[in-house]
Amino acid sequence: MPRPKVPLLSTDRIADAALELVDSGQPFGVNALARSLGVTPSSLYNHVRGRDEIIELIRGRLAEQYLPDLPSGPWDHVVSETLRAQRRLYAGHPNAIPLIVGKTITDPLVIASYDNLATALLGAGFPDDEVLVVVAILDSFALGFGLDLASPDEIWQPQGPTETLGRLLAGAARGAERSDRAFEEGLELLLDSLRLRLSRLREDD
Repeated sequence: MPRPKVPLLSTDRIADAALELVDSGQPFGVNALARSLGVTPSSLYNHVRGRDEIIELIRGRLAEQYLPDLPSGPWDHVVSETLRAQRRLYAGHPNAIPLIVGKTITDPLVIASYDNLATALLGAGFPDDEVLVVVAILDSFALGFGLDLASPDEIWQPQGPTETLGRLLAGAARGAERSDRAFEEGLELLLDSLRLRLSRLREDD
């Protein structure tokens, strides 16, 4: 039998199949991935070292889709565009979050994105010992709002009288409109607090 012109497996094909498996909500693992590809687990191990490397392939594939170009310019623009991209990533693939959050980041594209963010914050005036703290805060913000975008249209549904919430809900936006507004206003509040922090740091110099 002639050899196939295109190899049956590649890291790209493994990454795509792994992400598809995770997005489907089915249990994720080397054996499950091998079954979805129609190969044996040992065939996978010819291309990847194990589950952790597959997760990092998923992270890399997501970075290619959502973080292809690093934002530049003023620090607050870099922060805003990075968080918007992260939010879209998390919202588009909520089932991947437990996997990628629970694994040390090594993918070059993702590392480059965090390096770009840290460099922008350092250039803005945040001291070395605060930059990673701010990055963690920004990361949590994007993660939370990514999950929020995947929430049901009706977040609150009181089953009885309320003092304030019911009245506010009557005319409130729902679904993606609600989440988008909350994200953008939250982002502006976050940026305002960072600007205030920078102002205080400069006064202390």
